[in-house]
Amino acid sequence: MSSSRPLSVAVIGAGPAGIYASDILSKSGLNVAIDLFEQLPAPYGLVRYGVAPDHPRIKQIIVALYKILQRGDIRLLGNVHVGKDVTVEDLQDHYDAVIFATGSDRDKPFNIPGADLPQVYGASKFVYWYDSHPDYPREWPLEAKEIAVIGAGNVALDVARVLAKHADDMLVTEIAENVYEGLSKNPVTDVHVFGRRGPAQMKFTPLELRELGKQPDVDVIVYEEDFDFDEGSEEAIRSSNQTKQVVKTLTNYAMQDEHTASRRIHIHMFHSPSEILADEEGNVRAIRTERTALNGDGSVHGTGEFIDTPVQAVYRAVGYFSSPIDGVPFDEKRGVIPNVAGRVIGEDGEPLTGIYATGWVKRGPVGLIGSTKSDAQETIANLVEDAEAGKLHAGTEAVGHEAMIELLEERGVRFTQWHGWELLDEYEQRLGEQFGEVVGGRGMRERVKVPSREVMTRISRGESIEGLDLVGTPDE
Repeated sequence: MSSSRPLSVAVIGAGPAGIYASDILSKSGLNVAIDLFEQLPAPYGLVRYGVAPDHPRIKQIIVALYKILQRGDIRLLGNVHVGKDVTVEDLQDHYDAVIFATGSDRDKPFNIPGADLPQVYGASKFVYWYDSHPDYPREWPLEAKEIAVIGAGNVALDVARVLAKHADDMLVTEIAENVYEGLSKNPVTDVHVFGRRGPAQMKFTPLELRELGKQPDVDVIVYEEDFDFDEGSEEAIRSSNQTKQVVKTLTNYAMQDEHTASRRIHIHMFHSPSEILADEEGNVRAIRTERTALNGDGSVHGTGEFIDTPVQAVYRAVGYFSSPIDGVPFDEKRGVIPNVAGRVIGEDGEPLTGIYATGWVKRGPVGLIGSTKSDAQETIANLVEDAEAGKLHAGTEAVGHEAMIELLEERGVRFTQWHGWELLDEYEQRLGEQFGEVVGGRGMRERVKVPSREVMTRISRGESIEGLDLVGTPDE
């Protein structure tokens, strides 16, 4: 690398992992120029497209990410699909280093008998629907009165809450009109959340669990017989204030004996899903779970007692899984890019020069924002070490932002930039003002999302959207 130019780095994925990695790199002391690539026309990744719109902390996270990108030293290149619009080889030619922060975008495989029935859904697809992800269908089949949600984490709670909540109570959020219309026809009465282990092993955060009980006309029902604690459970409660708060909240729900709401969320613990049962037409009619019991260390075993709960749909919220990228090693079993402390490794176990990973695609879909920051610090520390050792260099002399812009334009890629996001952001906020009065007369809303990729792209590029449907279709 010529000493006269800055180190040129491409970060792939503009969610929290990519933005925090870019921010930490920008403050590392290196003379560095950073391009942040995003497959969608809008930034923020799963904060925008993977968290329920009524999530209490979503706004603060987006404000923090916005402040980082607003500075202008990290240059956003949106609506660019790495592996399709540009290859990994293109990136290696144009940048001294590439950091993959592509996250986890699909459901973890879940194989029990009946998992392939038509009314069994991956939670991620439902989340993408209600969050108006531009590449997913605009309609969702909400036809079941009784629904099972498999999982004991925050995604399971998000899915259960959105399924049970009355559509009008979502009108203060940024949901698009098609989502409101879909939710308003939802006939649900009961949502059953199934966790395999006990109260001390649930992965909910206390805030999410408490929020569950604050929905109008929705009761949360927890069963006294689902409370059991072994030595491992007691230790978990002693050593973690979060676990203690979760157990306390679950206990409070179990002590409530008045349930008069028209919709109910049931939390079942010590229930391990074993089979999804079909009726004669091949549609979901029930979920069969096996009662489990504690082993002493917090783990559980099956008891051989099976219970059938009538449901007509099943949502599996058992975790996310990353997708492979052409030209980058991928561990199909773990759903991550193989790496050692953020340095991506090849088949021989040796680090690949100038290729790094951070976030969920690096370590798997666990941990909250704090984990993402510390994760990025580790990856960036190793990148800086490699740069200072003179190991990083682009494959051609056409290096950096301007050369990449030239390549994108040459290929006809309709990329978007930070200024374009500000235009789209402003447009969605104006929609919020308009639709707040129109839909339900609830007053001004902070924003309403635009689901159409074409409309998002045109607004971001300063092009006319006259005659276009804001909802659009995912294959436009």
